[in-house]
Amino acid sequence: MSDRDIPEELTEALTRAAGAGVLLVASDYDGCVSPIVSRPEDAVPDPASIEALTAAARLPDTAVAVVSGRERAVLSDLSGLSAPVILVGSHGSEFESGFAVEVTDEARTLLTRIIAELRSIAEEFAGTTVEVKPASTVLHVRNASAADADAALTRARTGPASWPDVHVTEGKAVIELAVIETSKGHALDALREQIGADAVIYLGDDVTDEKAFAHLRPETGDIGIKVGEGDTAAGYRIADTDDVATVLGFVAAQRAKRSTAGRP
Repeated sequence: MSDRDIPEELTEALTRAAGAGVLLVASDYDGCVSPIVSRPEDAVPDPASIEALTAAARLPDTAVAVVSGRERAVLSDLSGLSAPVILVGSHGSEFESGFAVEVTDEARTLLTRIIAELRSIAEEFAGTTVEVKPASTVLHVRNASAADADAALTRARTGPASWPDVHVTEGKAVIELAVIETSKGHALDALREQIGADAVIYLGDDVTDEKAFAHLRPETGDIGIKVGEGDTAAGYRIADTDDVATVLGFVAAQRAKRSTAGRP
């Protein structure tokens, strides 16, 4: 996809947003900056997206964030990104300064129980795995048969997902159980307030990104872009991670033009 292939309506919206006084550009990682892969640890980012994110983050009055369900440390290692790009992990709850919500001793005890239960489930169904994070744990079923995946997810939903004080997030072939509330939408709100953004552009591909889309303000110039298929609250849609790189590159270029035009 080249700049010429971006839908005209989206091109016009991105051009307007790139003219905002202060702009926040944010994106999910898996399925956006990096293609979805069978093994989560193999999710290598698209170099073109990394280049665009980094270039935009270095421009005046422009903030760039990657908001992911991954643990923040893992996100940093996989993406290779660092300041000035802002990394937010654990579905919007984990910032550089720590978790937005305190993880108490009681919550850690609950997390230990959840991890044990999900590992027990994974032992019964081939191709399922458990990922452990500081405030949550994830059951991955992408590599299981359809029958085993459904059965494992059902066991998780009717088991630990139903326990008190467990916060459930379902995505593509995963179910994540957290002991604190998480929301990419709240993360966007915090970032918007922190930098004083006049407009926000957010790209996401998963069910969890709908919380971010729901917090956007299209009436003031915010743009939500859904990557791939599926129902969405986003106002625009593109096909895949190649298109993400094109969109990010276009925004970075438009923002750079604005910066150059503003020089005396």
